[in-house]
Amino acid sequence: MQPSFRRFRVAFTGDFYTADGSPRFRDLGLAVFEGRDHIETARIDEHRPVLGPDQVAGAQGVVVLAPRVTAQSLSESQDLLAIGRFGVGFDNVDVAGCTHADVAAFIAAGAVDRSVAEATITWVLALTHHVRSKDALVRSGLWNERTRHMGSELRDRTLGIIGLGGIGRCLAGLLRGFGMKQPLAFDPFVDTDAAREVGVQRVELDELLQTADFVSLHCPLNEQTQNLIGARELGLMKPTAYLLNTARGGIVNEDALYEALKNKRIAGAAIDCFVDEPITRPHRFGEFDNVLLAPHSIAWTEELFRDIGRTVCQGMLDMSQGKRPHGILNPEVFERESFQKKWARLRCD
Repeated sequence: MQPSFRRFRVAFTGDFYTADGSPRFRDLGLAVFEGRDHIETARIDEHRPVLGPDQVAGAQGVVVLAPRVTAQSLSESQDLLAIGRFGVGFDNVDVAGCTHADVAAFIAAGAVDRSVAEATITWVLALTHHVRSKDALVRSGLWNERTRHMGSELRDRTLGIIGLGGIGRCLAGLLRGFGMKQPLAFDPFVDTDAAREVGVQRVELDELLQTADFVSLHCPLNEQTQNLIGARELGLMKPTAYLLNTARGGIVNEDALYEALKNKRIAGAAIDCFVDEPITRPHRFGEFDNVLLAPHSIAWTEELFRDIGRTVCQGMLDMSQGKRPHGILNPEVFERESFQKKWARLRCD
């Protein structure tokens, strides 16, 4: 298929690069553009917490890592057609604002499933086998205290998944070989039959919290999930259960979780996402030996960034060829006459 554009400029936000302009990541999927002479890539020199309207000028597509995309960001975007979120979370993108500005917004749907699922399993095993505590014994010369840190296996234990999307389904599949009971899932957008097809039992949230040995969060942050796990929900969990959050900060009420850990209401937690990021001082959760922490990167792998990059770059290539990208967040934008006119105006005759 011949390109629909003579030139399609794709700009990457400044946080993909170091201060001297070098790429922070080895592979951003740019190989997708090889041989596509109409695609031009560029970097946005300055990293800002909020993408500025001046930074999108002249671009048809912008690939966003961390900066927020607001209505103001798009206020002067006469030629901007697409925002590609480098990941699957999109709480930093004003989707309605994109639609109003006639900009398609999409995510790297499916690209993170395997890596996040593997990272979750890593944490499950590290928590149940007390890896952090046992490592500290050797580093401190306390060999004979090892009998105080007896672990437990995953056999006959129950995983509870909140958010049965691609990551949750991949996680359930990878854990089948550990001899666990049938996983439970809470997801108001997945029906019982769909859950059963992937070997998961769909239940309501309270039942999941009361039953699961591991409560793993894989849902987006939105008005419905803000503080979804608070004091009441933590109070429903078994004292031997663990909470894992690889989704977004804000889904868990951090004050309530701190109190639950302090009072040994649950067995422990693993937290990758926080309400206020970045964390630049020691976090209070670090007080607890039964808590594992990561700077919103526990799932970061070379393969993850490669796959996300390929997916987002393919989405930009699709836009440049007059096709709708995978993972679109605002499909209604394609029905807008003003968007179609802009798309047509930028295409080759």
